[in-house]
Amino acid sequence: MKVVTKSLRKLLLFVFIFIIGIMVVPTFYSVAILQFHTKQYDAIISNVSQANEISLIAKNNIPNELWEIVCGKKSFMNSQQYEMIKKISTGIEEMLGRTKNQNTKAQLEVANRTCTTLSKNIIKLETQIESGSSVTENEHLLDEIRTITALFSDVMQNYIISEIENADIATNAIRRSSITLTILQFVLVILTLSVSIIASLSVSKTFVSPLKDMQKLSDDIAQGNLSSRTPIPAIKELAPFAINMNTMAEQIELLIAKNTEEQKNFQKAEMKALQAQITPHFLYNTFDTIIWLAEEADTERVVKITKAFSEFLRISLSKGHEWITVEQELDHIRNYLTIQKIRYADILNYEIFVEEDMSEIRIIKLVLQPLIENAIYHGIKNKRGRGHIEVRVQYTDETKEYLQISVKDDGAGFTPERLEQVRTELYTSEVDTEKLSTVYGLFNVHKKLKLYYGDKTEGLKIKSEQNKGCDISFVIPCIGEQYV
Repeated sequence: MKVVTKSLRKLLLFVFIFIIGIMVVPTFYSVAILQFHTKQYDAIISNVSQANEISLIAKNNIPNELWEIVCGKKSFMNSQQYEMIKKISTGIEEMLGRTKNQNTKAQLEVANRTCTTLSKNIIKLETQIESGSSVTENEHLLDEIRTITALFSDVMQNYIISEIENADIATNAIRRSSITLTILQFVLVILTLSVSIIASLSVSKTFVSPLKDMQKLSDDIAQGNLSSRTPIPAIKELAPFAINMNTMAEQIELLIAKNTEEQKNFQKAEMKALQAQITPHFLYNTFDTIIWLAEEADTERVVKITKAFSEFLRISLSKGHEWITVEQELDHIRNYLTIQKIRYADILNYEIFVEEDMSEIRIIKLVLQPLIENAIYHGIKNKRGRGHIEVRVQYTDETKEYLQISVKDDGAGFTPERLEQVRTELYTSEVDTEKLSTVYGLFNVHKKLKLYYGDKTEGLKIKSEQNKGCDISFVIPCIGEQYV
């Protein structure tokens, strides 16, 4: 029995998880890549926007605010230069937090140091104005501050250019990722199709094929082929069905075999009952003949018929055995013919022909006597003059595998209509034995041959012409009861 090694449920679950996996993983990957590049791109845009804003503050707003202070339009207390410096410093810190590129970080650190220098010069300008310095000195310091803000603006512009280059790099990375994902998706589609085809073929091989095998088994059972069996599939969900179907076929086969054997036993018992019904008829006639001979004081023939009758009974009983040798069967009919010849001395002659090397072949017993009896009572007795019976036992061909036994008489024979009726009664499987009338003995022999030899024999064959006699024969294999 084939070992069950696979589970269809696990196989389908594995295929399902695999297909879901190759569909979900690229999705998560593309989402992650998209988020990464989007975040990077958003940080660049934010940095550029913020860098442009603080660059304008440093280049324009702070110098203008300080100019108004130097001109006396505003005081340091009412001006916003320090808030602007703080905004610039805070912006630089935020950009440093968002920037991952080391080059742009270095530029921001330069800008941060420039902002610190700018802040120191503004404080110096405030101190100088408060100490009462001249306008010329203040304007000179303001020019230095403008130079610093211009430098800061240049640094920020360089930073913006670097960030734009980073943005272009990020765009190219997004484009490459898009191409990679497209190729990956194409490969995964091919892989998914391949896995689906392989899974389909695998399911077909491990699931559909066993179902076809089990369907074939059910068809074989329906057609009577109970010896058929289905292979046990290597799928544990289907294995119990296959095992149960094989067990069912085996049980049905055993039940039918048992029933057939019981039917054979029943038929054998029926055959013995039929034989028992025939025996009294012959017994009464034989005893009447012995009494008649004794009354005539014909001692010689009394001894002869009594001896033949004793041998006839001995072979008929055969210690309960159903199989005897050809020689014993022929002795049985010799004794029977001896008795009948004494009764019908004026009308009966007989001959027995048998090949020398077949005397020990075993056959089913008591198949010739009913044929001899039929030849006497329904053939020879119904014609005028002496009748002749010929019994012949011979091989059918040189292989010596089959025997042909025939009983031929030159009696009254059958009319064509009666011959057809007799054949119909013999070859009908279901028939009322009480309605067989004159072919009772023939039916008994035919049924017995079919019962014991089965399909190895066709049973009795009858050839007859009216007023020309009858030839009844049968062919049986040269085998013993152990083969039947």
